Amino acid sequence: MKYALITGGSRGIGKAICIELAKDGFYVLINYRSNTTEAQNTLNEITENGGQGELLPFDVSNGEEVKNAIECWTQNNPGKAINVLVNNAGITNDNLLVFMSYEQWNSVLRTNLDSFYFTTKQVITNMIVSKWGRIINIVSLSGQKGMAGQVNYTAAKAGVIGATKSLAMEVGKKKITVNAVAPGFIKTDMTKGLDEDELKKLIPLNRFGTAQEVAYAVAFLASDKAAYITGETISINGGMYS
Repeated sequence: MKYALITGGSRGIGKAICIELAKDGFYVLINYRSNTTEAQNTLNEITENGGQGELLPFDVSNGEEVKNAIECWTQNNPGKAINVLVNNAGITNDNLLVFMSYEQWNSVLRTNLDSFYFTTKQVITNMIVSKWGRIINIVSLSGQKGMAGQVNYTAAKAGVIGATKSLAMEVGKKKITVNAVAPGFIKTDMTKGLDEDELKKLIPLNRFGTAQEVAYAVAFLASDKAAYITGETISINGGMYS
């Protein structure tokens, strides 16, 4: 049994990833910050389909919370360890830079970039010791090409893409792969307010993607089939940018 921790696993892309990894036989640790109802719904869907998992609440932007939660789980589960980490949790707080407050900047950087450090730091040592691991970072089209009104979000996601490449070089000899998945416009709560009819004109496949399509890529990277892929960013954007 391998154990997978998915941050922000209660809804949207995170939920789809949790369900897909559970189908592949992973014991899924569903992280969330406050929406217990949605997290429990995700777990219920997993168990109803024969999968296994549990809830692991903590705020990814709070280093102490992350450390305490993962250390507590490890102590309560002797002989078990997190083999796969999916850094998925993230937020947006859009504004033009000229009007952007420090709080808007800082909250997005902490939740989207600092969280990579907080969570990865807690699981990487065991992966090195056991000489196997998968770290998959959910980034964004914004982090690859930039997006007006998202200087904070773009900076955070671009930072994670760079960190992905560097960490892959550090831990490759220990059979740990580190990759990123960069969704474009995906149908989730985060894109609900966007003009889909207008934006899909920019997409060669002429539609928004689904959370399930992102989950398929993550499941592949978490498997042994992707053992020779590391330091890469896989774009899932319908051909909008590559």
